[in-house]
Amino acid sequence: MKKQAWIGWSVLLIMGCQTPKDQHFLTETLGQAEGLEGKTEYLNSPYVTAGDRLYMVGHQSGAFPDLGWHVPGEMGGIWAHPIKLMDGFAALVEVGKEVFMLDSATQFVNYPFANAHYFEWKEKGLKIKRQQFVPDQEEALFFTFELTNDNEAPLKLNFSLEAWVDLRPVWLGERTAMNDNKDSVAFHAELQGIVGKDLSNEWHVVIASQDAPKAHQLNSSLTDRKLLGKGAKAALNYKVSLDANSTKSLSFIVAGSSVSQLEALNTWQRVNEQAEDLLADKVLRYEGIANQTKLTVSDKELTTAFRWTKYNTDWLVRDVKSLGRGLSAGIPDYPWFFGADNAYALKGAIAVGLKDLTFRTIQLLDSVSNVVNGGNGRMIHEMSTNGAVFNLGNLNETPQYATLLWEAFKWTGDTLFLQTYYPTAAAGMEWLLKEHDADANLIADGYGMMEIHGLASEMIDVAAYTHAAFKDLAQMAEVLGLPADAKGYEMKATELAQVINTDFWSEEFGSYADFIGTTTEALELIDGALIRADTLDKPWAVEELQATRQRIAQYPLHEKRPFVLYHNWVVNTPMEMGIAPQDKAIIALNTGNKYVNPFGVFVTGIDRDEASETDDGGFAQKMKVFSYTGAVMTLPTGVQAIAENNYGRPDKALDYLKRMTRSFGFALPGSMYEVSPDFGMMSQAWNIYAFAVPVVTQFFGLEPMAHLGQIEINPLMPSDWDEAQLENVTVGNGQLSLFFHRKEDFEHMRISQNGKQSQIIFRQSGVEVLQGKIIEQSPGNLVLTGASINVKWPKGG
Repeated sequence: MKKQAWIGWSVLLIMGCQTPKDQHFLTETLGQAEGLEGKTEYLNSPYVTAGDRLYMVGHQSGAFPDLGWHVPGEMGGIWAHPIKLMDGFAALVEVGKEVFMLDSATQFVNYPFANAHYFEWKEKGLKIKRQQFVPDQEEALFFTFELTNDNEAPLKLNFSLEAWVDLRPVWLGERTAMNDNKDSVAFHAELQGIVGKDLSNEWHVVIASQDAPKAHQLNSSLTDRKLLGKGAKAALNYKVSLDANSTKSLSFIVAGSSVSQLEALNTWQRVNEQAEDLLADKVLRYEGIANQTKLTVSDKELTTAFRWTKYNTDWLVRDVKSLGRGLSAGIPDYPWFFGADNAYALKGAIAVGLKDLTFRTIQLLDSVSNVVNGGNGRMIHEMSTNGAVFNLGNLNETPQYATLLWEAFKWTGDTLFLQTYYPTAAAGMEWLLKEHDADANLIADGYGMMEIHGLASEMIDVAAYTHAAFKDLAQMAEVLGLPADAKGYEMKATELAQVINTDFWSEEFGSYADFIGTTTEALELIDGALIRADTLDKPWAVEELQATRQRIAQYPLHEKRPFVLYHNWVVNTPMEMGIAPQDKAIIALNTGNKYVNPFGVFVTGIDRDEASETDDGGFAQKMKVFSYTGAVMTLPTGVQAIAENNYGRPDKALDYLKRMTRSFGFALPGSMYEVSPDFGMMSQAWNIYAFAVPVVTQFFGLEPMAHLGQIEINPLMPSDWDEAQLENVTVGNGQLSLFFHRKEDFEHMRISQNGKQSQIIFRQSGVEVLQGKIIEQSPGNLVLTGASINVKWPKGG
């Protein structure tokens, strides 16, 4: 290990005692906020203090261990993309010659916009609370230590903070000439704090306390922490006097810049002067998130999970000055931009009113994709925050982009948006078939969502999403006055639906196939699947695969046919996209229900066994290295819920949502992990798709056509939901709230509208109008308008 640089300074701290009315503004604010307490057994697992330009990742215990695999050990700490600022920090208290490290919290509480760690030094009667938040639009972190003396006598102590500076580039930094060098640290006399700099780059970090007067230099390190990279350590020390039964706070600000020291210093000063107002602004914005598309049902756990999933989405917003603003995929290892993840997530985001985030993410993905792919319409798969693209795009992402555009347009009615991005979607579908459909059957050959080596034939998800893209492009073309294009896309959609429902269907397995390929390709894949099933000790899967291998060995080697090998979740995409006919859909959905555990759907069905249905323990404890093998994920579970709703089975859909909700707060309070219940990313973008689409567009039945000033409403409420309300749903330039209740033999829906009012359309039979102006009425078509609408219909109608 290379020798670490270290500098320390001692600061005399003179502070008055705080009475309750002098309580620190952060403590006062959090005292009025919704906080969720973590579990003791997960204190040594990650949390995030989220912000759009900076975030911090550490352990709920208050420690900052090296964590993450994408850049091994470097994905935690404090990041201001495209650079990392610090690995974290250590805080310790000294009373006499005894030392108490603040890295073993007894309690962690998560808030939508902040977090708190609780420490207790019982022998000294000292309680310490660390609280932190990241201001919006600032490359800065504000954190405070609240020290409480529970003794009847005064207490004198030393408080020390050791900063672990690690200024380094993001993943793939070397592709854009971001080359890491050693860091230096120096004392800034005016701030009485630390300034860190990368010796070869204008990357800077500033760490200082709001409360610090003069300092003098020390000459010894506080901790034995060895930094993985080329960083340096420096410390600040404070002498604190606490009166009997009193509390004092010591606050710090970390500010960074990838441009200049002056910018970092200016940020520090701005946050220093405006911290209380910046917190108030963030609180107000989060109140807006809570009230936008606000769900209330009798299931309190699901109501809370829905609300916090909106917060989680906001945690993942990355705003990189040199690149743009958009929704990243997950924290800690995927804090950058993905085509596929956003193709799902943004359909949920737009449904809960996040128009700006949706539009700006689309703008970012579209612009970069056109640059790196030569304007051929192919959508990228993965891009780091320095603009380096790792994967130019898997085949599912290009058609999914077209569907995303149509969905965003339906909610907003923004014709300029459609005119801007339609050409990319149209070009992308032309590229897809020209470059990857050698046999001209409308199904591109290549990798889709399942990134299993060798699984690159004609994939079911690519086929299903391609069909959806043709249908959606046809509707976009109609809106844009391109009837010939619309007709061509519609014809392709019709032809491809026939191929999917005939060529991909396996009567033997009661399922759509994983892929269509040659016997040779299938035999190679079976060998890999057998190794996987045997390694995971899944004898039923081994037996099934061996029988399949024996049977298909008799087929002509180069003849293409459908194969069911892995039972991957993507076999459910024909139902997710509503392509499957009712009879096949029900058979396939019932088959899919076999590959579950209490938290949801397996990514790969052969990973389950007979014990899976009762396996409600953690997944992380089973994993010695990072792998998705054996994983249950929120995305497959959400897809299954959407699929069930598409075929009129809301109770089944709700069951999947409840399974997902079991993982809510399992490890990190207020969040659901990527891999249920406690593995992978602690916050994942596509969770908003898995919750918002089933609830908003299916249970409440909202089908907006904002450009026509219309909203079709076809409720499909689960039998458990006799009452449900969804308030402040944004469609176009208006908002509506929906209040549903089921009473005796009727279902009732009351709708209120604010802003620009839409025409409300009901398609179900037997609707009786109690309030609202009737515009048109015929069997299966009731059009109403008005600020307040009230209807009822026979239960099950």
